[in-house]
Amino acid sequence: MKTLILTKIRLSWFFIFFFLVFMLLLLVLPRMTFTSATLTLFSVNSFLYGFYISPILGAQKLRIEELHRIVRSEANAIFAIMLSIKPLPDRIKDKFRANMTRYVEKTAANDVKGAEAEYESLISYCVDYKGAHQDQINKVLEKLVANQQNRTNYALQVSNKVFSNEWMIMIVLFSITLAFILMLDTGHAFILKVVTALLCTGLSMLVFILIKLSTLTHKKARRVWEPLKVLVASKYYRIDETTSTEQI
Repeated sequence: MKTLILTKIRLSWFFIFFFLVFMLLLLVLPRMTFTSATLTLFSVNSFLYGFYISPILGAQKLRIEELHRIVRSEANAIFAIMLSIKPLPDRIKDKFRANMTRYVEKTAANDVKGAEAEYESLISYCVDYKGAHQDQINKVLEKLVANQQNRTNYALQVSNKVFSNEWMIMIVLFSITLAFILMLDTGHAFILKVVTALLCTGLSMLVFILIKLSTLTHKKARRVWEPLKVLVASKYYRIDETTSTEQI
């Protein structure tokens, strides 16, 4: 998955940048005293914005949590598959290690199609295999097929994004809310300008947090692929730092 350059910047830098920008805008923009009708319009828009962004943020948070669970389950399944090839000859084990390593690397890189091709290659190899160790190969095939459901869940979660029409609606509501806040006359007290800038910064941060969540570059999402990476780095010896077993 290609990520935006913006998603590679820390959220704390966004906070400082937005706060300074909004403080500058509050010092130069003309201020207005709203009528009751205008304030009603502002309240309705703000309610719609909050009502709309809340379920999107919640859904993206659940998406990352579900991906953590699926990837961990995938790592456990691969670990079991690689253990099951232990009795096989070295040439067969080398074939499985090479294909499985490419599969894991492409999965961790979010190359869904490439990972699918590598996994299907392993299944085809087991189906077409004829000769000694047929029973053991059949057991490996059963584990590969059994893991298909988990891989289907993974593909569904990866494709679960915030779509363009949702972004369009959210940006419109966000822009109107921000414009009302920036133009609202809060008097000459400097502390109120600071509070207003903080409010605008918070609203803007919500949007950028959503971008980070939807592209899986949020801090919590960075460790989604850790079990798979540890699995490959340890040559299928462990899934995490506390799990170890006999070398495969």
